[in-house]
Amino acid sequence: LKELIKYKGYSIAPAELEALLMTHPQIQDAAVIPSPDDVAGEIPKAYVVSQAELHEGELLSWVADRVSPNKKIRRVEFLNEIPKSDSGKILRRVLIERDRKG
Repeated sequence: LKELIKYKGYSIAPAELEALLMTHPQIQDAAVIPSPDDVAGEIPKAYVVSQAELHEGELLSWVADRVSPNKKIRRVEFLNEIPKSDSGKILRRVLIERDRKG
């Protein structure tokens, strides 16, 4: 429950967007976090590890075609690896700290 993203009164589960991102043929790994936004409160931001060259706009429109407008990913950042615990759980707090530092 605490991982939910609050976007303009809507609750968005990061796991749902991560599962969708993992169906993309060029994405190897993905994590979604809440990113602060002045207008919406929080917006979904994706951290992605891609297997091939992938452009931010291409990925944003791919997701937008598959989800309702309130669940669209608004920002993307490409990483070499998603931080995970020894058990394989995504360390969202590490990504949130990275996002807050800018």
